[in-house]
Amino acid sequence: MTFLMKNTLYLALIISIISSFPTSSYASVSDIATQAFFDGIIGQADPSCAGKNFYTRAAFLNAVNAYPQFGTSGSSDDNKKEIAAFFAHVSHETTNLCHIEEQDGKVSDSYCDQSKAVQYPCTPGKKYYGRGPLQLSYNYNYGAAGTAIRFDGLNNPEMVATDVDTSFKAAVWYWMTNVRSVMNQGFGATIKAINGAAECSGHNQPEVDDRVMFYKKYCADFGVAPGDNLSC
Repeated sequence: MTFLMKNTLYLALIISIISSFPTSSYASVSDIATQAFFDGIIGQADPSCAGKNFYTRAAFLNAVNAYPQFGTSGSSDDNKKEIAAFFAHVSHETTNLCHIEEQDGKVSDSYCDQSKAVQYPCTPGKKYYGRGPLQLSYNYNYGAAGTAIRFDGLNNPEMVATDVDTSFKAAVWYWMTNVRSVMNQGFGATIKAINGAAECSGHNQPEVDDRVMFYKKYCADFGVAPGDNLSC
């Protein structure tokens, strides 16, 4: 066999192996969470909603770029379920990307956890109520998020509600830090990780059901089965 024939056969073998890989396994987050998908969520928000002209898919993708393992490090189905789960919680907590801030946050307490104030001291006059796609709350989350994504979370918590890139980065940071590790236990485990004390074990079943509804819808949009253990 000639040298040329050997190399031709070798190249053909490589091409055959590569082409046998399922291309869906390599779908990027942007391929899954398309502009049409994002618009389908925010399009349900009333035109008067603050989030309508605040949240953007570009800011979401910019945040994801800072956390390259988000929606990419599992199987094709796992990646789709993670993205579906993230947006299910976002849709629930913001009412389809309508709200930027917690609805009663401005009149609630400061959300200053004094037990963690040594490491994350609360700035007088600042309130750490829910803001952003996953409604970042409490001084320790603002402080830790600020360190991770480089903004002054304790002195300027308002930035999560005024700068869309910071807003989505804070949400993806929270997801990667506190939620993503339990995805393999089912969607119910992610509810517990986000708001288990207030919603799980029968504390607020309608809220749980709303999160599950969004998750199942987005899984259907992505053509993936939602799996088991959906509730907490």
